[in-house]
Amino acid sequence: MMLLDGKEISKQLKDELKAEVNEMLANGYRPPHLAVILVGSNAASETYVNAKVKACSAIGYESSVINFPPEITQEMLLQAIDDLNENEEIDGFIVQLPLPNHIDDKTVIERVMPKKDVDGFHPINVGKMALGLDAFISATPGGIVELLKRYEIETEGKHCVVLGRSNIVGGPMAMLMRRNTYPGNSTVTVAHSRTKNLKQICLQADILIAAIGKPEFVTEDMVKEGAVVIDVGINRVDDPSREKGYRLTGDVDFSNVSKKASHITPVPGGVGPMTIAYLLKNTMIAARKRL
Repeated sequence: MMLLDGKEISKQLKDELKAEVNEMLANGYRPPHLAVILVGSNAASETYVNAKVKACSAIGYESSVINFPPEITQEMLLQAIDDLNENEEIDGFIVQLPLPNHIDDKTVIERVMPKKDVDGFHPINVGKMALGLDAFISATPGGIVELLKRYEIETEGKHCVVLGRSNIVGGPMAMLMRRNTYPGNSTVTVAHSRTKNLKQICLQADILIAAIGKPEFVTEDMVKEGAVVIDVGINRVDDPSREKGYRLTGDVDFSNVSKKASHITPVPGGVGPMTIAYLLKNTMIAARKRL
């Protein structure tokens, strides 16, 4: 079994981006600038945003965090998005999800200008990605593709099963794995909570991508010998033996599935670091277009 080390590969990617930042500065250009809109005080969201700000600083990007109280109106949030769309000093920005219930996610996502949509959530970017055109790819699926590529995982002709159909991970992941490129050219099955014979379908997978949001859902008897297993999940599970009272686990029962997998991502340290690194890559792509 080989561990697909997201920390190591994300470091490689960030080192490459840092070198590109230094080249931009040497040529008299400003560095890339990523902005984040954060609504409310969701602890997990704050952790994610802080990690993004720290990653920007480490490679020489500028970053801005715009905080709003949870009671902000949708109209005020949309105005803030309009301001960032028009701000030429901002290369790309994201609206950290989830948002309060009184704000419509879809309306917010569609308000972000596609050329600054470094999260890759706008329908125009999703549509272009589906057609194989130049577009921002969602950071988590993009990070997974980057991980497969750098570990030289064979994907052509392989059966890829994606567990989960969200617009953020499962949906775009399936589109990327069926593209006529590398990584890609896989035969893709998308499975989800309503899928019948789920175990039998998972057992067919040469590449199994778990993004179902249930801790340790994928067990050893659902994985065939030699499969490549990508665990997108990150879940808090109560654990009184830990100082914090919980432990982090993925959607895969790592200790047992790793005995059968040829390659597997750990949690934490697998897909998570790649997601942030790929967001930085998207921001660089946006920045290049102004040079």
